[in-house]
Order: sequence, then structure tokens, then C-alpha cells
Amino acid sequence: MKISQKGLYALEAILTLGHHYGMGTVKIRDIAMENDLPEKFLELILLEMKNARIVESVRGAKGGYQLRRAPSDIYLSEIIRLVDGPLAPFGDADQLRSLIASDDDHRALYEVFLKVRDSAAKILESTSVADLISRAKAGKAGKSKKKHKDATVLSLVEKDAAGSKSK
Repeated sequence: MKISQKGLYALEAILTLGHHYGMGTVKIRDIAMENDLPEKFLELILLEMKNARIVESVRGAKGGYQLRRAPSDIYLSEIIRLVDGPLAPFGDADQLRSLIASDDDHRALYEVFLKVRDSAAKILESTSVADLISRAKAGKAGKSKKKHKDATVLSLVEKDAAGSKSK
């Protein structure tokens, strides 16, 4: 499975909308700037997600895009399948199962591909946008605590150095 650049942009846009969930709409320009994405390409991606009823748009001066459902109800597999198609390296899972049944010479190879597909699908189908937002918040909190700890250690070292100079 390979996620295209378009798929990655779609995931980044959905995460941005997830961060702003419940706070109103977000303009395409703001999503593009926040994630350093090409605005015109992002328009096409958001239109595709709007047609799939994942996001909705609001017109007007206060318009923009927002998620139609809670971030906890949107799974990464849904976005990837929409933008990039099946999660399997060769077509979809049914096609792989058909190859396993019909191609004795390569059955073992196709079985490995099916296991890879099933493992990736399990992860992507159980990871929601809300999960990633929570992980990002936890990561920022951890970095903040580390910076505070580093600053405390640095101030102790500086005090110790100052104290030893005066002796």
C-alpha cells in the first residue's frame, strides 16, 4: 500500500479540520497555509471529500469547510480509500483472495500481500482523526514538560556555576 501525495494532503486537511471541530468553518486558504499545501489542489481534494459527505462547505464571508461528523467518527481508512482506492498492493482484498484461490504457483506470495493488506487495514480502520489529535496534544504536552524540566536543570546549573565562581 502506498499513500499518494493527494492522500497525504487529504489526511492533513482532515486533521486540520478535526483540530477546529466545533469552532466553525475554516477557509481553504487557512488550511493550505497551516499545512503548506497547494491551495488549488486542496480545493479539488475538499470538493471530493464534500461529495463523499465527509466535510461540508459554508458560503459567504464567514464560510469555509468543516467536518460533517465528529473526528472520532472519521477513520483514516475512509479517507485513504476515498482518495487512493483499495488498501491492498494489488487491487482489493477480494481480488487477492481470488488470486490465492486460482494461482497455485504464486499463492504464498498473494497470501503475504493479503496479510500485509489486512494488517494495514486493521490499523487504519481503528485509528480515527480524534486519535491523532489526542496523540498530537499529548506530544505537545510532553515537549512542554521537557522544556520546563530542561529550563529548571539549566537554571540549577547556572546557579551552581555562579555559586562556585564566588567561592
